[in-house]
Amino acid sequence: MTSLPRHPSEGAERERATLAVARAARALAAAGLESARAEAELLAAYVLDVPRGRLALADGFDACQRERFAALVARRVDREPLQHLTGRAGFRHLELSVGPGVFVPRPETELLAGWGVDRARRRPAPLVVDLCSGSGAIALAVAQEVPGARVVAVERSPAALAWLRRNAAARVAAGDRPVEVVAADVTDPRLLAGLVGQVDVLLCNPPYVPRGVAVPPEVAGHDPDEAIFGGADGLDVIRPVLARAAALLRPGGALGVEHDDTHGAAVPALLAADGRYAEVAEHRDLAGRARFATASRRGDGPRPDTGLAWQTGYS
Repeated sequence: MTSLPRHPSEGAERERATLAVARAARALAAAGLESARAEAELLAAYVLDVPRGRLALADGFDACQRERFAALVARRVDREPLQHLTGRAGFRHLELSVGPGVFVPRPETELLAGWGVDRARRRPAPLVVDLCSGSGAIALAVAQEVPGARVVAVERSPAALAWLRRNAAARVAAGDRPVEVVAADVTDPRLLAGLVGQVDVLLCNPPYVPRGVAVPPEVAGHDPDEAIFGGADGLDVIRPVLARAAALLRPGGALGVEHDDTHGAAVPALLAADGRYAEVAEHRDLAGRARFATASRRGDGPRPDTGLAWQTGYS
């Protein structure tokens, strides 16, 4: 049997990282993962405790590290989320702790968060509310990027709340302004009663996948069902959120809600039909899929529905 070549500085017990990564990437690609090489590098960097960009300069894997790396690759082949394997997920400028019981934040949601950051920056001391906060990704991104903001994060799941509080505490330790965590159901018609008419920006990434729609194995087997599915049409949570947001927002306040890519017409239609919103717009992600809808709170009360007249765009 021919042994693998070793780098002279690694010693007999070490395997060069590039060789281990190449082998792992082949296994991940065979399992159907599109970003096999990148994921192999991320797992290797995690095991070696080095930045991904410095893998080529890192010491090789010793026997224990090889065994650990192989175990993580095998779990990823079985479609356990990469973020569960490393215990962390990147979101905008943050690194969040994630794991069983909390929805792993997706890159697409960074678009909604960025839109919210932009709107919050237009006020000197904005009040921002993040509903269905989960890991706290949106709320903590706003708190970091808009230091003068008061940010309230609402979540009902006890498991998700534990991750949210953990991430919030970590950001305070890093110097960010504390986020106020509220344990509550966003469909409660009395939600945040003390903030009625005061909120400048309200953001929400609710469960919105229609029940019965097939989702990837990483989602189906690991993300909480209550954070994914939004009833038969996917709108069971969005409907009450839009109604409550109209009560919480000040006149001119901004609302942004992520939705399923099949809801590009349905959510703007709900906003337009409500009568309390203006400037309804639908936003697409970089792949051109309908991703989130936005609106501003009217200052003159409800008006009769005169038909749908929303805009579409990327910003």
